Amino acid sequence: MTTTTPGAAEVELAIGGMTCASCAARIEKKLNRMDGVEATVNYATEKAKVTFREDIAVGDLIATVEATGYTAREPEPDPAHTGAAPGRDAAGDAPDELRPLRQRLTTAVLLAVPVVAMAMVPALQFDFWQWLSLTLTAPVVTYAAWPFHKAAWTNARHGAATMDTLISVGTAAAFLWSVWALFFGTAGMPGMTHPFELTIARSDGAGNIYLEAAAGVTAFILAGRYFEARSKRKAGAALKALLELGAKEVTVLRGGREELIPVGRLKAGDRFLVRPGEKIATDGTVVEGSSAIDASMLTGESVPVEVGVGDGVTGATLNAGGRLVVEATRVGADTQLARMAKLVEDAQNGKAAAQRLADRISAVFVPVVIALALGTLGFWLGNGAGLTAAFTAAVAVLIIACPCALGLATPTALMVGTGRGAQLGILIKGPEVLENTRKADTIVLDKTGTITTGRMTLLGVHTAQGTQESHVLRLAGALEHSSEHPIAQAVAAGAKARVGALPAPEDFANLAGLGVQGVVEGHAVLVGREELLAEWAIPLPAELARAKAEAQAAGRTAIAVAWDGEARAVLEVADAVKDTSAEAIRRLRALGLTPMLLTGDNKTVAEAVAAEVGIAPEHVIAEVMPQDKVDVVARLQAEGRSVAMVGDGVNDAAALARADLGLAMGTGTDAAIEAGDLTLVRGDLRAAADAIRLSRRTLATIRSNLFWAFAYNVAALPLAASGLLNPMIAGAAMAFSSVFVVANSLRLRGFAPWQDKAPGRAAG
Repeated sequence: MTTTTPGAAEVELAIGGMTCASCAARIEKKLNRMDGVEATVNYATEKAKVTFREDIAVGDLIATVEATGYTAREPEPDPAHTGAAPGRDAAGDAPDELRPLRQRLTTAVLLAVPVVAMAMVPALQFDFWQWLSLTLTAPVVTYAAWPFHKAAWTNARHGAATMDTLISVGTAAAFLWSVWALFFGTAGMPGMTHPFELTIARSDGAGNIYLEAAAGVTAFILAGRYFEARSKRKAGAALKALLELGAKEVTVLRGGREELIPVGRLKAGDRFLVRPGEKIATDGTVVEGSSAIDASMLTGESVPVEVGVGDGVTGATLNAGGRLVVEATRVGADTQLARMAKLVEDAQNGKAAAQRLADRISAVFVPVVIALALGTLGFWLGNGAGLTAAFTAAVAVLIIACPCALGLATPTALMVGTGRGAQLGILIKGPEVLENTRKADTIVLDKTGTITTGRMTLLGVHTAQGTQESHVLRLAGALEHSSEHPIAQAVAAGAKARVGALPAPEDFANLAGLGVQGVVEGHAVLVGREELLAEWAIPLPAELARAKAEAQAAGRTAIAVAWDGEARAVLEVADAVKDTSAEAIRRLRALGLTPMLLTGDNKTVAEAVAAEVGIAPEHVIAEVMPQDKVDVVARLQAEGRSVAMVGDGVNDAAALARADLGLAMGTGTDAAIEAGDLTLVRGDLRAAADAIRLSRRTLATIRSNLFWAFAYNVAALPLAASGLLNPMIAGAAMAFSSVFVVANSLRLRGFAPWQDKAPGRAAG
């Protein structure tokens, strides 16, 4: 528990027992009714963030949640030096919460399949088949459907009704009526079969059983719940991915000796060694050595940062150059990496979870159905129809309203849509994501790794008069190939791609902060900053000085090349824009989205990239740190925009979580992928437009499925209430509605990527 403001405190509670977004809303409402309490409950992360007066005990908050019918507990305290997120251990691990649901689903499917088959296929209806159906259905309705019954009872105690209520009441009514018909009616007689005539006639129901409805609906709804739970976003997964970026072990210097210890034992003030290619263990200050630090994973800055004695370094960044000795200044939960993990968690907690459409409609539909069933029972009893006929009609109302097609409406469309998306390199994480794709009107794009390739590339070669480009690349590439610096490696890779194999240098020296020098094929070669050439009294001729200035004005890194006492060329190195980015921006605009560029790079680089891909200068926001990215997204949301965010790095994770719709590049970090709602496996920004189109199409399919599922209920309910609903008609109607929903969902298999469609067709 941490104090936030004088007289106020804040706690985060882990909530258990929620089955839908309406549960989160109910808990939030109860907490906010307490004097001096402000609470936000997130169904996706299963946490409540509560700010309260210090004279209120945390136990009172927990008691309020428990009185609402759910469980609550305080997360475990943060380990001292792990930086673990609240409520999780150092690794961010959580128990397998899907196991009980998976076991119930397996039980339901294995037992429901033969029950449905026997009810629908007359050839399988042997003597006493109905008693086998009862034996198989009993575990489904009791054990497998227990979460629905438990949730329905909890809701009833607090005067609420959800889809769980209708599922519980409908399946229980179908099962109990079937038991009555088998033991006290004529359904248990040898040779009993389901009638096949499709007629509308009043029946006393004594020979009718509905076991296939009870078993089938339970299995269908559990399947939907399981796939939803499996895909539901967990803040802990993103936090785990963040925390795993850090080094696991560190070499500390104690008493003149090197000692390898777990990073958790590192203390502020310890001095530790960082060799080339190793991650920096924690935030600190360089006390010995110099190097280039690749911080792109954490800051989004594509150009490596040169550091020396006295400069600060950040944990989890990569030492791309020389040997460093660093003095630790912040460890554990105080490091920038741990603070970013907390930032991601806070952003996800503040993101309102979208209620499923079926849950919203059920808030009205469920009470109406129950009231209609009771009204039907009372009406027929009052008209002297007899208890059996009255109860048959009432049960028929509940059974026909039991949401078989409704349970299929969301998961089938989602499974087909996500399956088609997976074929196209688009992963959709859950049904709550889809509605946000329809609402989004602004799309914020990270630069490094999203619009650009995310790696330094040789983009241009400017040569002095009389100098051949191939000769420049051969000599400069050979020398740079021996350096570990990321910019040097970009030059070497570019040279090798253009001129082929490179010679081995006869002599080589790395000059920290300046460049490299050596001898290649008998030439004394210098490659690096203009200051390196100045030390050898080699000036840049006017044409090369002009090329260097133009490259720097465009936000690129300029590298001077000289040999044998004369400046020969200037090389341009930068993070190259992907070939497909400009086309992707056009496609996003065609979907009604306003693209904006958000980056940690400097303004010059950002504006140059924006101009190349077609983003307006006023929509460029540069030189922002991770926490600033979250603030920018929040500011756009405060302006009334619905914000989609595309990113790929750790630095984007919090903003992806805070945005209304997060799209993570699959070529990026695990933290970004876990924090996003959609993952673009291809790493191609054009897939963002396809992802939004596919999500909108899937949402439209779900909406049409829900419409027809409810339309079937509305049309059949009057017949059921009139006592005219023949069981065969009820079964046929339920089967038809389910088949229709599945067939409608299967149309999503025909979704085509934009480039495969006819020009000018920009379907939403």
